[in-house]
This record gives sequence, C-alpha cells and structure tokens, in this order.
Amino acid sequence: MAGYGQFCPIAKAMELLDERWTVLVLRELLAGSTHFNQLRRGLPHMSPALLSKRLRTLTRAGLLVRRADHGEVRYELTEAGRELGPIVQALGGWAVRWMPDLGDLDLDPHLLMWDLHRNIDLAAVPPGRTVIHVAFTDVTHSARWWVVVEDGAVDLCDFDPGHGVSVTLTTDLRTMVLIWRGDVPWPEAMRDGRLTITGPSQARRGVLRWLTLSPFAAVARPPAPAPTVRVPEPA
Repeated sequence: MAGYGQFCPIAKAMELLDERWTVLVLRELLAGSTHFNQLRRGLPHMSPALLSKRLRTLTRAGLLVRRADHGEVRYELTEAGRELGPIVQALGGWAVRWMPDLGDLDLDPHLLMWDLHRNIDLAAVPPGRTVIHVAFTDVTHSARWWVVVEDGAVDLCDFDPGHGVSVTLTTDLRTMVLIWRGDVPWPEAMRDGRLTITGPSQARRGVLRWLTLSPFAAVARPPAPAPTVRVPEPA
C-alpha cells in the first residue's frame, strides 16, 4: 500500500495495520487461531482471497511465519506480532468504554459461537462428554449450535452431532452477545426471561462456570451521565 510520507512511527505502523481486516486477522491470531480454516471461522465475513492476501502481507512484514503442519500451513506470530497483543487488547477495551452501541448488523452468531467455544473453562467441565446446546430464537439461519467438550477438546457444530445434550440455552442473539461482552449479567438475563436454561440442575448451575466471558467483559464502563434537570423559566 502507499505510504503516508511521514517519519512519525505511528504513520509507519499504520502503513501496515490500517488496511481493512488486518487488525482483525491479528486479533484471531492472538486469540490462538493458527490454521486458515480457523481464521475463516473467526472472520466469517472476510473472503478467503482477501484473508490469503493479508496473511502474505503480515508474513512479508515479519509478523508471521508459515510452517508446515502435517500437510497444512500453520501460521505463527513472531515476536513482532505477539508484541501487538497489548495494543489490540487496548483497542478493544477502549471500544467497550466509548463505543458501546451495537447495531443489528454487528450481531453475528458465527463469531459469537466461535468465541464461546474457544473460551470454555475446561477445568470446570465434568469428566466425560458434555454437550451445550445454544438455540437462538430470532435467527433464521444458524439458529442452533452445539458445543461438545470431551477429553480436553472442544468442538463447535452448527448441526446436531447426535450426542445427548447436557444443557440447553435458549435466548435471542442480542442477549447472548451482551452476556458474552459482559454488558448483561447472567442472572439479570434469566430473571427478566431473556435467557432460559434447561437441563439437570447440576448442569444448569455448571454452565455458568463452563462458559467464560469475553476478555473485555471485565473492562470498567464509564458511569452513566447524570440526567439533565430542566429548570422551568420564571413566568
């Protein structure tokens, strides 16, 4: 891409980072995705051709290395790439505090479920196979998902894998996104009826520990502005 023609280090960094999707590709790599198909699942609206192009750019810039992995290509962040982790995290924290509004087009069940499945607290899940079924009440396509936890591995399915379900979460997509982001607590969503959890009592209690929240859920939100008091004008 064309440069900015400035010696400023911020300008030099943005010559690489401000291309569309680049920071989100880095977000996925920092979150642990290493194979092309994993990156695609975390970036469902990005075309495969553009993803390949961005990966080549990041590799040439020294942020990634490509390695052979049993016939597949594995992408690994270099020291330079890993050093961007706190910067990307800070961007997310800033957005949580100062850009909280979500439009309907921001609500993506594929990204939400991909995030949920890779943030399972394996230490809290009981031994054996555990199947978490998530059913969205307001989604036409990709409305039902299954997270299968077994032998320390977590698999995400958008079709019924045929295993017995341990617990089912039924809710609308926006509510689940807000819970994941830390904007709405689990108890509040259940209390007002936006979220229903069905299954054995032990599983209903346990799923709130199994499903951890977004790394940004703990970010402190700014206090709500005080309501404006209108003083009536003297007659």
